[in-house]
Amino acid sequence: MTDLTIRKYRTVFISDVHLGTKGCQAELLLDFIRHIECDTLYLVGDIVDGWKLRSGWYWPQAHNDVVQKILRMARKGVRVVYVPGNHDDRIREFIGIHFGGVVVARDAIHETADGRRFLVLHGDEFDGVVQHAKWLAFVGDYAYRTLIAANTLFNRARRRLGFGYWSLSAFLKTRVKNALQFVENFEAAVAEEARRRGVDGVICGHIHKAEMRDIDGIAYINDGDWVESCSALVEHEDGRLEILEWAKLRSWSAIDRTIGALEPLPELTLEPILEPLRHPAAA
Repeated sequence: MTDLTIRKYRTVFISDVHLGTKGCQAELLLDFIRHIECDTLYLVGDIVDGWKLRSGWYWPQAHNDVVQKILRMARKGVRVVYVPGNHDDRIREFIGIHFGGVVVARDAIHETADGRRFLVLHGDEFDGVVQHAKWLAFVGDYAYRTLIAANTLFNRARRRLGFGYWSLSAFLKTRVKNALQFVENFEAAVAEEARRRGVDGVICGHIHKAEMRDIDGIAYINDGDWVESCSALVEHEDGRLEILEWAKLRSWSAIDRTIGALEPLPELTLEPILEPLRHPAAA
């Protein structure tokens, strides 16, 4: 699909954008945002990568444009709910606070148009490594970013040759036994939390694996990420939920034309979002 008209959704869920890292597919995300309209946008954690920004500042124009575009959506009346994750955990200090039309929440209950209730959370609370061995999580994050850097170079070559986006890291995840077991354990734990809270399902991120399936009567949905799968979860006007894999829907040539034609965005302040992520929390 090389061209796409504006699609109207009731709700859109995105997570794991990791702005501030070289692996972030900001151009793909900008193209996605430009082609959708929605009443509510959920930012389901790890939108800005505070872990990486505290070790070295990386903020190209495309990353700035993503934030500006989201703030612009909020200013135009879109309800934007920011549920922070582990990489932007400093934002959790501002739970309940509104900034730039965005409200920060630890988690949320979303009711679909057909009456189903979903727990919306990032999911890092159910990752034992993040919770109990944070030093190991940092080591793993470094290794992961190294893999993503290789993936970025690989896709840059594919783009020049006219091929579409392909995720090496996602491919490896589906073939490594320990990774598969981690994903299964995570999914089961998150689904159990939804059951404990008495809702119909859970919508989360964190593990960078878009998925929609039933786990013992609980609807488990992961909206994926914008580093590997470049996916989002959308709710149609009738309540139907669908995962969109944007990299598969769009060609790089179409995205290049779209980004080149973008009108300049009005400057809105980014300080309330970025300042907490620039410095480690006080001891």
